[in-house]
Amino acid sequence: QVQLVESGGGLVQPGGSLRLSCAVSGLAFSRYPMSWYRQAPGKERELLADISSGGGSTNYADSVKGRFAISRDNVKNLVYLQMNSLKPEASSVYYCGVNRMGYVYWGQGTQVTVSS
Repeated sequence: QVQLVESGGGLVQPGGSLRLSCAVSGLAFSRYPMSWYRQAPGKERELLADISSGGGSTNYADSVKGRFAISRDNVKNLVYLQMNSLKPEASSVYYCGVNRMGYVYWGQGTQVTVSS
C-alpha cells in the first residue's frame, strides 16, 4: 500500500528557513514524479513544486519560485522541500503527493507556521 509521511514542519520566524521531508513507500518511487502542495484553512490545496522521476526537471509556482527548492533521493525514497525567506502567508499544512495510475496519494501533512 502506498504511504507518504511528511515531516519537518514547525514554527519559524519570518525570513527563516525550513526543510520538509516526505518518505514514500509502497511504490517504485524512482518511476514517479513527485509534488509538494500546501493548504491553508479555508483555501484550496495549492501546487507548489514538482520534480521529475529522475530529479532532472523541476517546476515551481510563481508564489515560491526562487525561494523554495524541491529535490529527491531515489535511493532513500525521499522527496524534500527546502523553503527559504518564509513569509507569514506561507503558514499552511504542507503535503507531498504522487499520482499513480490516475489516483493522487497524499500524506497526512506537516504544519508550517511562520510567525514572530
